[in-house]
Amino acid sequence: MDFHDHFLYKAGHIILQDKASCLPAYLLDPPVGGHVIDACAAPGNKTSHLAAVMKNKGTLFAFDLDAKRLSTMSTLLLRAGVTCHHLANEDFLKVDPLSPAYKDVKHILLDPSCSGSGMVCLHDGGSEEQEPEQDPERLKALAAFQLHCLNHALKFPNLQRLVYSTCSIHPQENEEVVSLCLEQNPDFRLIHLLPEWPERGRDPLTQCLRASTTKTFTHGFFVAMLERQATPTEYSESSHKQPPSISEPSVGEEEQMEVSVDEEHQAPAAKKRRRNRKKPKKQTS
Repeated sequence: MDFHDHFLYKAGHIILQDKASCLPAYLLDPPVGGHVIDACAAPGNKTSHLAAVMKNKGTLFAFDLDAKRLSTMSTLLLRAGVTCHHLANEDFLKVDPLSPAYKDVKHILLDPSCSGSGMVCLHDGGSEEQEPEQDPERLKALAAFQLHCLNHALKFPNLQRLVYSTCSIHPQENEEVVSLCLEQNPDFRLIHLLPEWPERGRDPLTQCLRASTTKTFTHGFFVAMLERQATPTEYSESSHKQPPSISEPSVGEEEQMEVSVDEEHQAPAAKKRRRNRKKPKKQTS
């Protein structure tokens, strides 16, 4: 049965999401009334989940540079009855962490653009042991972008906890990105997530979670949680300054490479895009 045609879904009473995609908001577990950022928010499924965890109280900042995707997200949140959100058609990498607006932000969910290889894997009947073909240069560019997003998110002065997730099965976008981030941000550490979960991050990052069609019966997915070890720096307006200039790709630029989507019924588009990469003379959308 396709629940996308169910009247409860169409009325906004339920939101469909793969089980693995529910992990980020569940694990971040922001408090009721907290100040939270969803850094790369569209199409909004995880945003609506965060709002539910927060009991629709507090402030939920949601950023996305794609105006069309943000409009779709706004409709989804309206149907779901979410009122605690502040949507911004803005590049997260250009958001000033030291702005007074974000001085109370203590939780961030970061689910950046990725290869979407976990989604492709599901519909191809594959597994982590049968990884889809790789484009090394594309993975390298995505990993650089993801690391830049992580480093930027950790600049928010009162941040306590961040959840990083992708629907990729490639270590280059997952464990390797997290390892580099921890090397560059020694004030943060990994939290061991759900000890009973059957699939762990690849050694040595077994604190992280992986998901797959074969072991968890979900999309291919990865989740890591970073927590601040030291006391966050107190915000003061006298210390406010602009962040350093950004030379890496912006969120908007990387969205052109994005194939990851939350909703399972949109995944065939990822397969089509992957097939089109074999035909360089044909322009893809």
